[in-house]
Amino acid sequence: MRIAMWSGPRNLSTAMMYSFGARDDFTVMDEPFYAPYLAATRMIHPMRDEILAVHETDPNKVDRACRSGGSPHLYMKHMPHHMIEGFPLGWAKDCVHVHLIRHPARVVASYAAKREAPTLEDIGFVQQSRLFDALGGVVIDSTDIRSDPERMLKTLCSEIDLPFDPAMLGWPRGPREEDGVWAKHWYHAVHKSSGFAGSEGPLPELDPDQAGLVDQAMPHYEKMRQLCLKG
Repeated sequence: MRIAMWSGPRNLSTAMMYSFGARDDFTVMDEPFYAPYLAATRMIHPMRDEILAVHETDPNKVDRACRSGGSPHLYMKHMPHHMIEGFPLGWAKDCVHVHLIRHPARVVASYAAKREAPTLEDIGFVQQSRLFDALGGVVIDSTDIRSDPERMLKTLCSEIDLPFDPAMLGWPRGPREEDGVWAKHWYHAVHKSSGFAGSEGPLPELDPDQAGLVDQAMPHYEKMRQLCLKG
């Protein structure tokens, strides 16, 4: 089985990668199209030069890597906005697609704490909606996972015909070998964790620009939210 887990940034995506990586029967890949995306768009992101120096930037070579098997399974953490026009999607044909979503207000607040002035392009809601239309798959909300990790992971595994493994509920603290080099900037919280964080509180307060961004993202989130797995 090859799982393509699609999510925007600041969306429990690294914790989910660690969860599947804790299984003995999975290998994982961390955002394999990130470096090709930066190279092609010339976007300025934290650690851009180091990312380009360390990771493969040719999308066709990444395509081939994403077609490889795992041990025996492969879990790939992907950002939908990394799949720009012209990038190959042939690797995705036989994947199990899972779309991880989170309320835009939480995404924007968390992203803005790491990188100033996020845009709709940065947070991936539009691109994720389009990819869902093209590829289909299962939708799960990170809020539901945090509220009851065991129940929701069992529900997800059942939906994709994968036996649940209790090892998915925890992982060792600290960085992982599979982390992208960008982990030094983005993964501080998950590196301090040994499992999923608890339920989230009220939605964060946002400034007017951030609130406007949330308004743009909400229709795409609400569309996906209606399709979410229920535990």
